[in-house]
Amino acid sequence: MKILVVGNGGREHALAWKLLQSQRIQQIICIPGNGGTATTPRCQNISLRVDDFEGIAKFALVNGVSLVVVGPELPLSLGITDYLQRQNLTVFGPNKAGAQIEASKNWAKTLMQSAGIPTPEFRVFTDIEAARSYIVDRGAPIVVKADGLAAGKGVTVASTLEEAIAAVESLFKNGFNTVVVEECVTGQEVSVLALTDGISVRPLLPAQDHKRIGEGDTGPNTGGMGAFAPSPLVDSALMARIEREILQPTVDALRNQGIDYRGVLYAGLMITPQGEPTVLEFNCRFGDPETQAILPLLETPLEDLLLACTEQRLSQFPPITWKPGAAACVVAAAKGYPGSYQKGDAIAGIEQAQEMGATVLSAGTQLKDEQLVTNGGRVLAVTATGDTLDEAIALAYRALDCIQFEGIYYRKDIGHGIRRNTSLA
Repeated sequence: MKILVVGNGGREHALAWKLLQSQRIQQIICIPGNGGTATTPRCQNISLRVDDFEGIAKFALVNGVSLVVVGPELPLSLGITDYLQRQNLTVFGPNKAGAQIEASKNWAKTLMQSAGIPTPEFRVFTDIEAARSYIVDRGAPIVVKADGLAAGKGVTVASTLEEAIAAVESLFKNGFNTVVVEECVTGQEVSVLALTDGISVRPLLPAQDHKRIGEGDTGPNTGGMGAFAPSPLVDSALMARIEREILQPTVDALRNQGIDYRGVLYAGLMITPQGEPTVLEFNCRFGDPETQAILPLLETPLEDLLLACTEQRLSQFPPITWKPGAAACVVAAAKGYPGSYQKGDAIAGIEQAQEMGATVLSAGTQLKDEQLVTNGGRVLAVTATGDTLDEAIALAYRALDCIQFEGIYYRKDIGHGIRRNTSLA
């Protein structure tokens, strides 16, 4: 098989890395890929934009691609699946109608409300003054969300009225015509990524992401500074409940609207202190960096799962099998991220890190004159596995000690809070 992976981040490198573990895979093509995929054996980068649907389709058809796997939300929201399917290509990833579940917070919240799926109370605003007035009436803490794609940075959990109003003003100023204002629920966040063929769902291992840039979950939101799996917050009983009360009803609600959703349904959940799951958001693709923590533990061949979704035979697929233990991923970012940062700095120490037993996946990197250099805010995702979560986290940090580039920054507390409160037992 030849598989084409659309995207250039750490998630896409993780997908390529996992797919290449199968002897069935002859080649992975990444469009456009990054410096890590450029140096991976049996992996080829093609310099096309993720929204160049015509170019992607032509390449896939000429080169006999068996499956297209779409990584990022942007091309999904623009209808890449619809376009490629019209060219008789097999695509893993929802169509444009299904991708609204991430592309529009308003649309997703309305879907959840109509389907009886637990989600915080919300209001939608297209007028800045009305939004300000509502926030003042409700008080803080309160959550402000962009009604559109914002690369994981469109949510503000405001602890004061001033912060909430500033968030609303910033979103309108930056071109968002609609904002969602939501009640603030407390607890611990968990990511449950499920595969679906539009009828059945199969949850993957629950994971936990660390969104904020600073240690102790401080500072602005990012695309994600680290993750680990499985989350000890979700035992088998709670996972069964999430599947029964959230995931399956969502797929059913999509199908009732005539949407044939085949891909990842990613539920960003809050688990309240009472153990109640509520949906903060849905995403229409693999998470980043959750994917980098989940895939190292997957034993079932990934391509078999993806094809079962595209061919709508997930209900007949055997149970997903997992390796024992845990995995942790720590993101190494460029200095200044999530604000402005420089590019083009040489990266060293990856081989030494991998010799220790870690897997180093590229995100914002580029191969320049045979040298891997920085090319984005989140530069690398260093992933390790272990018999316990403690072991996995410790190995990831030891491996990170080997890696150098100018201004390297990473959080030193990935997984620490949850390890103090709960165990994997």
